[in-house]
Amino acid sequence: MFRMRVAACAAALALSAVHWQPAHAQFKSDPPDPAWLAKKAEMTKLGAQYKSAWDLYQHFKKEAKGGAQPAKNVPDWTGVWTRIASPFEYDPDQPPGGRPTANLTPKYKAQLDEIIEKRKKGIEYDPISKCGVPPGMPRWLAEPFLREFVPTPTETLLINEAGNDIRRVYTDGRGHPPKEDQYPIYNGDSIGFWDGDKLVIHTDEMKAGEYQRGQPFHSDQVQTVEVWQKTADNIMDAYVWIYDPPSLVEPWFIRQRYQKLTDPKKEYRIRYWACGENQNNDITEEKNGASTFTDFTFTHEDDKKKDDKK
Repeated sequence: MFRMRVAACAAALALSAVHWQPAHAQFKSDPPDPAWLAKKAEMTKLGAQYKSAWDLYQHFKKEAKGGAQPAKNVPDWTGVWTRIASPFEYDPDQPPGGRPTANLTPKYKAQLDEIIEKRKKGIEYDPISKCGVPPGMPRWLAEPFLREFVPTPTETLLINEAGNDIRRVYTDGRGHPPKEDQYPIYNGDSIGFWDGDKLVIHTDEMKAGEYQRGQPFHSDQVQTVEVWQKTADNIMDAYVWIYDPPSLVEPWFIRQRYQKLTDPKKEYRIRYWACGENQNNDITEEKNGASTFTDFTFTHEDDKKKDDKK
């Protein structure tokens, strides 16, 4: 069974490697689909019309006439999924090797410039590689490896294999905790409602952090609105608007896309992720600030040989 899990992870990595192109060009070659670029511009404009993520969330709620809280029926989102995009590009529409598409404030732009310059010199360090802290939101959306999505009428679990990282989206009609009880936590606090087969989510109370290795940072004032919908039997789309006045000049709209892995024999499993026990997480921090993996391997054949020796 260990080999099955490795095969699933390898399939996820291969998918990410193959589909480095923008998510809208998922099974196409470049140039990008003009229809998607027009849609993206429309969604970007929509986000800019609202001062806060909460205001945009209320817009969607009004459109859905309050939405279903809880829902009488929820869609079938079963299966093992993985993100379609390079794990190091938070916006799948970012050109390979290009700059992130966020419109950053001067302070955060200068910070990103420094990150990019250091990367050119081979200097890069990601604190989550040492298993000290979880990725958190909004980074959760772009993490690699396997996922499961479990909707119920009152709560939806969005599960990421990496770090055993589970987001809980409450759709039973509750609001966020009162202001006096709020404080930044890694995945924030998420509430939502159903608009037909679409799940609309508002998340706040997130810690400051980095969107992904080599990507911009955000503050602990960040808030997000997400609209999740299964757009094909094997495709899940999440429209995401990110609001963070300290770091963003305007809301950042992106589409995250996930693909269900083909598993006719129902062999794939999401196993418990003991980060510190994974030999690929044996990280060495160098004097210049870079980090290297010690004895890194992640090919199916190498892992099969190690498994057979056990």
